[in-house]
Amino acid sequence: MPDGGLGPGRRGPGDQPPASNVLGGPLLPCSVAPVTGFFRDGCCNTGPEDLGLHVVCAEMTAGFLAFSQAQGNDLSTPRPDLGFAGLRPGDRWCLCAARWEEARAAGQAPRVLLEATHIAALEVCSLDDLKAHAVEA
Repeated sequence: MPDGGLGPGRRGPGDQPPASNVLGGPLLPCSVAPVTGFFRDGCCNTGPEDLGLHVVCAEMTAGFLAFSQAQGNDLSTPRPDLGFAGLRPGDRWCLCAARWEEARAAGQAPRVLLEATHIAALEVCSLDDLKAHAVEA
């Protein structure tokens, strides 16, 4: 495959051309403080090793962080052993598309930065739902 074997719409770091976002433009960075992304490159890039599809650039809220913790994924507690300071409301983070969709269905979806959300999110989430939760860059 010309895309390095990742499949349509999926590109890992270093692959050319750059990955696309859900709006069809180039994928913009999500956050470098804290540094996010499956590859910890600040972008919601994905590849075959990203089984969780960490592609939705979301702005954390207290409601979502509590929801995620109740689902067994505590994103707010610092884990110094892993170099993770914990997330706070307002931080941006690349979420698993399925977790964002689960939160949306429960009324707890955080806002989404569309330009930094990888096009692969559309495998799980609808563009209309993502747009309904959009935040400006």
